Amino acid sequence: MKKMIKHIGIIAPFDASNIDTDIIIPKQFLQKITKIGFGKHLFHNWRFLDKLGKMKNKNFILNQKKYKNASILMTRKNFGCGSSREHAVWALLEYGFKVIIAISFSDIFFNNSLNNGLLLIKLSEIEINNLFHIINLDPSMVCTIDLIQQKIFLNNCIIKFSIDITQKKSIMYGLDMIDNTLKYEKEIKNFEILNKNISF
Repeated sequence: MKKMIKHIGIIAPFDASNIDTDIIIPKQFLQKITKIGFGKHLFHNWRFLDKLGKMKNKNFILNQKKYKNASILMTRKNFGCGSSREHAVWALLEYGFKVIIAISFSDIFFNNSLNNGLLLIKLSEIEINNLFHIINLDPSMVCTIDLIQQKIFLNNCIIKFSIDITQKKSIMYGLDMIDNTLKYEKEIKNFEILNKNISF
C-alpha cells in the first residue's frame, strides 16, 4: 500500500448522492479476483452509451476533458452504498483516484477504502457546496490535501477535516489491516501462551 502525506490534484465534481457499488463497478466485470483490470470499467454504465464501452457519454463528468486527469473525486451523501464488493475501491484506485470527498460514506466501503489506501474525507453539506461553487468557477484549479494538517486548500479556501488517528496513520504510513494487526504480534503471542489451555 502506498504512503500518502500530501496529495495535489484536480477535483472532479460528481454532483450526486447514493452512488452504490454497482454503479461504481457493475457486476458483469467482477469475474477477476485480483486487484487489477477494474479501472477501465469504472462507472461503466454512466461513462458509456453502449455495453461494449466504445461509445463515450460526452455529458458524463469523467469524460469531460477538463477532468481527464482528476485524482480527487467529490460527491455528496452515502457514497459507496450497496453491496460490500471491494472491487469498487480497486476500480477507483486503478482509474487514478487517490481521494474521495463526500458528506457521508457507506461503512463497509469506508473500511475497504482504508484497507487499500484510498483516502476518504467527510465534509459538511455547506463545505461541499462551497467547494462545488469554487470548482465550477474554475475547473482547472489545483487542490492540495495535507494529511498532517488535516486541511484542504483550494484557491483561497481552507477547510479543516477530521480523521480518526488510526485511519490517518494507516494512510500516511501505507498500512493495511494485516500490517496494523502485525504491530500487536507480540501481544497476540503472549495472549496465546497465557490462554493455551483455555477452550473458547
